Amino acid sequence: MAYTVNCSILLTDLPLLARPAAAKAAGFSAVEFWWPFDSSVPSAQEVEGFISAIESAGVALTGLNFNAGNMPGGDRGLLSSPTRSAEFKDNIDVVVEIGRRLGCKAFNALYGLRESGYSAAQQDDIATENLAMACRAVATIGGIVLLEPLSGAEHYPLKTAEQAMAIITRVEQQSGVTNLRLLADFYHLASNGDNVAAVIEQYAHQFGHIQIADVPGRGEPGTGELPLDTWIKRSQALGYQGHIGLEYKATQADPFAWLAPAQRA
Repeated sequence: MAYTVNCSILLTDLPLLARPAAAKAAGFSAVEFWWPFDSSVPSAQEVEGFISAIESAGVALTGLNFNAGNMPGGDRGLLSSPTRSAEFKDNIDVVVEIGRRLGCKAFNALYGLRESGYSAAQQDDIATENLAMACRAVATIGGIVLLEPLSGAEHYPLKTAEQAMAIITRVEQQSGVTNLRLLADFYHLASNGDNVAAVIEQYAHQFGHIQIADVPGRGEPGTGELPLDTWIKRSQALGYQGHIGLEYKATQADPFAWLAPAQRA
């Protein structure tokens, strides 16, 4: 099983750009990140610093989020926003360039919260257009765009796999793109009451990425009640061949104590 460490939520006692090397030192060979900059179009120096941190650590970048806004402040994406989707569009070229230089192929586009003053249909139209644009852009480097249901955000409209798949189907039918996939975060799906086992049976062939954390608490595997190993193995039996993203909040000093060193790389 191939794991990738989400360096935006793990190893947070270290500066962001020191975390890839720490993941490597812990025995992992791959990392992923939420958008690591404060704006959609960071300076060339900021981009070079990020790329250098990945390359110097000797790890692969397996996943990168598009800019999702101020996540600590409550934002959950720009994709569907009538007031901020221009920021998403401005972000696309930077994301593609980082992906091209680091060999990253998977890019997560958070949908965005519903905004008052605009209909759901208007916001879905904007999201559909932006997803198609992003898919075409990352296709130039052999990439895929990921769409993720989230928990913990009341006004985020995609809470189940079925809701996300409805958008994916709409984008495919309207634009003809074929590189939009479901990001199956088992923590978020389970937290929202989705039947994860049924989701796997129905949609595993559409999974572009899997992320894990346990419920309740979003801690590491084994701290809660989810049968994560069973779900992962079933997804793999149904054809999923990608990495497993470790996107949890550590509950102890060694965030990877649950996983034997020989199993990490």
